[in-house]
Amino acid sequence: MNRTSAPVGAPAAGAWEGLVTTALLGTDRRSTPGAGPGPEAPVALLDAAAVETVRRRAGLRPARAAERPRPAPEDPRPPLPPAAARRLAMLLADRPGVSGGGRRGAAPDLMELLPQWLAAANARGFAPPPQVLPALLDAARGRTDLRPPVLEFAGPRALWLARLNPDWRFALRSAPGGGAALPHLEDDDTVRRLWQEGLFAERVALLSALRSRQPSAARDLLATTWATERAEDRLMFLDSLRSGLGPEDEAFLEQALADRSRNVRATAAELLSALPGSALAGRMAVRAEACVAVDRTQSTPAIAVEAPHECDPGMERDGVVAKAPAGRGERSWWFGQLVEAAPLATWSRRLGGRTPREIVARPVADGWQGELHAAWCRAAVRQQDAEWSRALLGEPSAPEAGGPGAVSLAERAKLLGTLHADERAEWVAGFIATHGLSEAFQLLGVCAVPWAAPLGRAVVDALNIARDAGSYPWSFSGVMGLAERCLDPSEAGRLDALLAVPDEPESASPGAGGYWAESFQRLATTLRLRAAMAEELGAP
Repeated sequence: MNRTSAPVGAPAAGAWEGLVTTALLGTDRRSTPGAGPGPEAPVALLDAAAVETVRRRAGLRPARAAERPRPAPEDPRPPLPPAAARRLAMLLADRPGVSGGGRRGAAPDLMELLPQWLAAANARGFAPPPQVLPALLDAARGRTDLRPPVLEFAGPRALWLARLNPDWRFALRSAPGGGAALPHLEDDDTVRRLWQEGLFAERVALLSALRSRQPSAARDLLATTWATERAEDRLMFLDSLRSGLGPEDEAFLEQALADRSRNVRATAAELLSALPGSALAGRMAVRAEACVAVDRTQSTPAIAVEAPHECDPGMERDGVVAKAPAGRGERSWWFGQLVEAAPLATWSRRLGGRTPREIVARPVADGWQGELHAAWCRAAVRQQDAEWSRALLGEPSAPEAGGPGAVSLAERAKLLGTLHADERAEWVAGFIATHGLSEAFQLLGVCAVPWAAPLGRAVVDALNIARDAGSYPWSFSGVMGLAERCLDPSEAGRLDALLAVPDEPESASPGAGGYWAESFQRLATTLRLRAAMAEELGAP
């Protein structure tokens, strides 16, 4: 095709804008500079645009070359075994995404196994293959619960990559000190300089690291700048003292009771009340004792409660919040706070030397039982008192699912957290055997993983009973999902008898039998997959 090139002359002002306008309007409505209308006009327009493009590019000043990225840091950890590396690639590639309300089928949800795989790999101290780091960071970007184990597993190279890709900047925010390296904690001058001059994230990371190794040194470092810190920063720094909290922290926390920030005062009071031997705990014990006594005027002695009539300045200084929430009476609000902060040993002395179980079993007059027991629950959790927790939990086989003291399943879950893992699992197993699974979901969430054998058997037996009873299967999907992640893989063999589609009773939901068989198949397959994952990682 013959082309007639437009003459090339000096560029006119706004030449590029003129060519763009011509292209938008069309060459039949606006002529190309240097060329007349006709069939060759579009070609002339393109030639003129090409010439102008070259001219524009030639007129650009060369930019300064970007600094070459530093090499990625070395990862000294041993590499993953080949089979485990292939498994990780499979877990990262499988993102089925369960649609709301749809059936999941019998195939395991591999992405839900990733947290467990990461925990095992981190426990063994392996380093990831470099080529999977982008997929790991993408997975953690979409799921905040994955970020801590992913960043631990990915190691220093994850932070190196995060500095090069804005999509992964969360890794820098999640890393201690925003990804900055902390100094050697034995280097006092460097530690003090970073504390005085560092960014907030660096200072939080420094204080947490120092507190975990040298609690007194961390508290002393905080004291050097306490008076000049912002209120929100004081609150964050004070919260770091929960780790390693001990009697030697009392003097500092007593000073914080006079802080100008209400939130700081409340946190200091909470920490002091977790130290049963502190002066604040003693003051709270005196106030709480004045509100509780044994009423011997009835045939069965009961616990009598006389709530405080005012919240005086001393109570407020010790952390009692004077203003009650909407719907709560002021006196019951103040009373609950006093009992919650008093040492639990107070009550055996006050109530005739009785044990916690005997005290909890006593009736409480005038409708105060719920308030008193709820406050004892909070105190048992705060003071990590296992004996009081057992008393408030009661026997798992008791007919009342709420127990003698706990006011809700959420309270019972917190109380269980104060017990040893084996005792916790045994108690929940007994609860499930009596009450079934409908009330047990919150309780299962606080049990150690993998579930101990008695708890695992109780869950499988309860699921089997629900299936045979023709129960609505979708109501147990949450428990089934927990079982996939928490059952010991050795339980897979016990599920083989449950894989067939059962005969459905007339009262069963249509198709329930097939759903149950599908769910048990998925559970058994998932358990065997978890066993294979552990074997590939060399985990026990």
